Amino acid sequence: MALYPLVRPLAFALDAERAHALAIAALKRRRPAAPPPPDPALAMRVAELSFPNPVGLAAGFDKNAEVFRQMLGLGFGFVEVGTLTPRPQPGNPRPRLFRLVEDRGVINRLGFNNRGQAEAATRLAGGAGGLVGVNIGANKDSEDRIADYAAGVRAMTGVADYLTVNISSPNTPGLRALQDAGALDALLEAVIEARGAGPPVFLKLAPDLVPADIDAIARVAIDRRVDALIVANTTVSRPILKSPQRDEAGGLSGAPLGPLALARLRDFAKATGGTLPLIAAGGIASGADALARIRAGASLVQLYTAMVYEGPGLARRINRELKLLLAREGFARLEEAIGVERS
Repeated sequence: MALYPLVRPLAFALDAERAHALAIAALKRRRPAAPPPPDPALAMRVAELSFPNPVGLAAGFDKNAEVFRQMLGLGFGFVEVGTLTPRPQPGNPRPRLFRLVEDRGVINRLGFNNRGQAEAATRLAGGAGGLVGVNIGANKDSEDRIADYAAGVRAMTGVADYLTVNISSPNTPGLRALQDAGALDALLEAVIEARGAGPPVFLKLAPDLVPADIDAIARVAIDRRVDALIVANTTVSRPILKSPQRDEAGGLSGAPLGPLALARLRDFAKATGGTLPLIAAGGIASGADALARIRAGASLVQLYTAMVYEGPGLARRINRELKLLLAREGFARLEEAIGVERS
């Protein structure tokens, strides 16, 4: 991990997707370390799950549930695998993953490339020693996407600590239409019925929502008893960017997403009135970033893109920084800081 500044130029000389595949291959050869023990200052309880610290790995890194144990051993308090669809699918044509080095961002149009839920479920059945969520999606060619999500819930319920319903990727045509209040209500009804007495259900949302959408989504999520909201996925908007790859199609993540994701987090904190736990994602690269999300109403945070630039030791560093910042601001425990910005 300390060698990452030396390794990064070699990785960045490769195509981004090729470099990611090599990283997964290297991690698979690494013996997993023990997951982090609970830190009294940082531990959180959300949706009846006990998180040893609030820093999670977002979906997209470990798409096929191959290295979740290794990632827990790197200090993440929880890991979310996927997105996994009922049937394997290749995703969109390559190239489809682009580093925006000058902006510390990434654009992807991967399109839920994965080897399917059945294969991942076999690996997850062995246990992880820590909290692992499963992010589920619909196949691109599905004739009934709601049925796909219900099938995903049934397939992964026995091997997931929580399930994330991902309707916010911009890379599957028409998927974000499921964020419409009527469609969302029908989707969540099917998902909750399929879940039964299974694990908590989280809903992952896009940052490209208008106020009316936010209020409607919040009402449906509360009415259908969703256990938490993840805010937010990648954006199709484009702030001012420096990178030559800035005009590539797809979802933008990393530092350029940060301000928009934080704004949507604040919007959902207001719309839900503290009745639903919020998990912040998008542009988180430091303890200060994490604390800003917590103060805005998040109970947990997730990251992925920042690790491309900072290396595999990032989760431990953010937890150290966050603990110091909390103490500096007079908070004995993380939960005391949740939503203080709104107080």
